[in-house]
Amino acid sequence: MTFITEDFLLRTETARELYHKHAVDLPIIDYHCHLPPGDVAANRRFNDLFEIWLEGDHYKWRAMRANGEDERVCTGDASPKEKFLAFARTVPQTLRNPLYHWCHLELKRYFGIDTLLGPDTAEAIWDEANAKLSGPGMDARAILGKFKVSVVCTTDDPVDALEDHRKIAEAGIGTRVYPTFRPDKALNVDHAKSWNAWTDKLEAVSGVSCLDFGGFLDALRQRHDFFHSVGGRLSDHGLERCYADFPDEETATRIFDKARAGRDANMHEKEQFASYLMEFFGTLDAEKKWTKQLHLGAMRNNNEALFRKLGPDIGCDSIGDYPQGVPLARYLGRLSGIGKLPKTILYNLNPADNYLMATMIGNYQGDGVPGKMQFGSGWWFLDQKEGMTWQINALSNLGLLGRFVGMLTDSRSFMSYTRHEYFRRLLCDLIGEDVENGDLPRDMKLLGDLVENVCYRNAAQYFGFELGEYTA
Repeated sequence: MTFITEDFLLRTETARELYHKHAVDLPIIDYHCHLPPGDVAANRRFNDLFEIWLEGDHYKWRAMRANGEDERVCTGDASPKEKFLAFARTVPQTLRNPLYHWCHLELKRYFGIDTLLGPDTAEAIWDEANAKLSGPGMDARAILGKFKVSVVCTTDDPVDALEDHRKIAEAGIGTRVYPTFRPDKALNVDHAKSWNAWTDKLEAVSGVSCLDFGGFLDALRQRHDFFHSVGGRLSDHGLERCYADFPDEETATRIFDKARAGRDANMHEKEQFASYLMEFFGTLDAEKKWTKQLHLGAMRNNNEALFRKLGPDIGCDSIGDYPQGVPLARYLGRLSGIGKLPKTILYNLNPADNYLMATMIGNYQGDGVPGKMQFGSGWWFLDQKEGMTWQINALSNLGLLGRFVGMLTDSRSFMSYTRHEYFRRLLCDLIGEDVENGDLPRDMKLLGDLVENVCYRNAAQYFGFELGEYTA
């Protein structure tokens, strides 16, 4: 049975024309993801369908737990095949969950498999996919080439030496792989023991003493400079909400000294210290013309027992309902007021904040930069048909869809590049529906330019990094 047809999700003639003539062959700029750069550096080959498809995928673990599968076949010591069979038992229950679309699109594009996955077909799919994985064209670099991935931006700690990025650059592959500066651990003075361990690593990798606050800031600047030297052009922060209680330098120094002495900062002190650093990071980004990403609103590690057993990123996070507007406006306004507001992308996890984010970016546009402030694509729990539709509609109503930098994978998996296809099909379908309803003119040059810009060209122009060999 062929489920993923050539016109999957494309309900009108206009949508089909837009997708097949303007979107399908565009390269990919994956400007935010969590791919392990070591896999690209080593040109990893995957031993089986579990390794490339299920390993580390907390979306699938959540579904499997909801289906009554034991933790042993999610994150435990079951064999790779046992884990795959458990997921195959789950897939028929994911009808109308985005996993159903994603999984079958991935099976089709990576392995040419049209068969619906379920308990009755699992064995055959396991064998067929594994046979293809052992053949040519399925190593990490070949996959990036297959999907014409021009740029990948990984997400990296400032204390990372970026050796894998250096190896990738020296290999001269068609895809450019750049680091993204994510200094979230620098903020955590409320956990002095782990923060001090991280700060010691920062000192070692930067070669700058972090005994005092000035040295700490110098070390962070040195790492920011280093990321820039190897092609990094983005930063990223994963926060419940923005920090916007800005202290003077003396207060920030006192909090630093307290934490460096091994005493936890209280929550007010954490707020002040984090606010000071976030202003500092914004200044660094603006000076180098980087793009800052703010991922706001995740409520993480809710299952404490499972977190203690397995750690973070195990599928136990939720949408948070933190107040976003006031601290976000204060933070962006602070940077704007000192002339240090970088290009910025705002991602919200709570869909209730869609119109907040879409109107917030309008407050700080300018400086001669088209789309300087961006309302980011549907993220995490909103990275699906309904969530992406909400995001596109909010941006269209309150900003400029034509300046949107488009889709990303936000994934740890090499099997996620079909997310760009999914987004492109959805975008073309929405535009096609508007044409059918008389809301947009059927000017295919005008509409085709919009599709190509959102799917590729805007990102290629916005971020300022050197593109790989896959360009349009």
